[in-house]
Amino acid sequence: MSRYDVIVIGGGAAGLFCAALAGQRGRSVLVLEHTSKVGRKILMSGGGRCNFTNMYSGPEHFLGANPHFHKSALSRYTPWDFIALVESHGIAYHEKKLGQLFCDGKARAIVDLLLAECRTGGVDVMTATSVASAMGEGPFRVQTSRGAFEAESVVVATGGLSIPRMGATDFGHCVAREYGLTVRPTRPALVPLVLDPSDRECLRELAGTAMDASVQAGVASFRENILITHRGLSGPAVLQASSYWESGAPVVVNLDPDGSLQEALRAARSNGGRVRPRTLVGDYLTRRVAQTWYPDAWVDTPLAEVPGNRVDSLVESLTRWTVHPVGTEGYAVAEVTLGGVDTDELSSRTMASRRVPGLFFIGEVVDVTGHLGGHNFQWAWASAHAAAQYV
Repeated sequence: MSRYDVIVIGGGAAGLFCAALAGQRGRSVLVLEHTSKVGRKILMSGGGRCNFTNMYSGPEHFLGANPHFHKSALSRYTPWDFIALVESHGIAYHEKKLGQLFCDGKARAIVDLLLAECRTGGVDVMTATSVASAMGEGPFRVQTSRGAFEAESVVVATGGLSIPRMGATDFGHCVAREYGLTVRPTRPALVPLVLDPSDRECLRELAGTAMDASVQAGVASFRENILITHRGLSGPAVLQASSYWESGAPVVVNLDPDGSLQEALRAARSNGGRVRPRTLVGDYLTRRVAQTWYPDAWVDTPLAEVPGNRVDSLVESLTRWTVHPVGTEGYAVAEVTLGGVDTDELSSRTMASRRVPGLFFIGEVVDVTGHLGGHNFQWAWASAHAAAQYV
């Protein structure tokens, strides 16, 4: 039976980075990945260019049952630490918007970076190796499709349930439960919302339309584009809000987030203008939206002749468009998983289990979920770095 100091289960962003750092500390490390190649979600992220971090990533960009747990790891490994590593490998990158950093070239560069760091640390990486079980406590015995391995420490970095076609499973959650750790309920996050058939029919002609908007779900509100789809709503603002949406709750969309259309409507009416409401709405939100959203004849009446209550009603429909999603598009397209290993079970400094010495959980398998825009990758790097110092 082969023995290592550390076995990392999962060859994604968090797993590879943790393995590399531990190896560079002089630990003997084995990475076990059940799919045919490592870093598959990295390769498809960011449209194939990998949004590898966010310059402004901070504790406020994450949610979980314990709103303070992630602060320790994030403070000890910042976006600028990973940016320095990217630059040391000569990888060109750019800011797309809102601090989101993408590779100029392919996402493969980030996977190559992680593998190069693993080689520097002398890490063994085994792909197409499924793990049947993990047993014991220091040493742990890990039974795989290639035989059994032993290690003093085991790091579970198997990700969440999102995008199962990339190989996502609940293995990490199962390991936690087998060792008696609590796993908080999971659900898809950063995911499009589905509307009921009647609402979809009303929006059918607008499928494919993108608009600047602010979207509120619960206590959270996000301003970015929304996209009307054949099944409901998507786009960055909707994906962000989906992490805060609770089943049965409404979602409120403001299609005039800076108030410019409201001002134009009221100014035109008070000035006795002959401009028509539909024309102004079309100027700000496209004619297609104006024609579909407001089919009534009165919107083609000059604003000076439109009663004030109707103008107020039109503004209300723009600024407080309330929808009641019937669900989400699910794990198949969700970018991340909300929930996971309860952070009360883990040390925020080391990511180690409080109950089982030598057992660590990092990345998406933990109940820490980032906002859209590189924050989840930053959690992968930060949590991996935290664990790597103690395995």
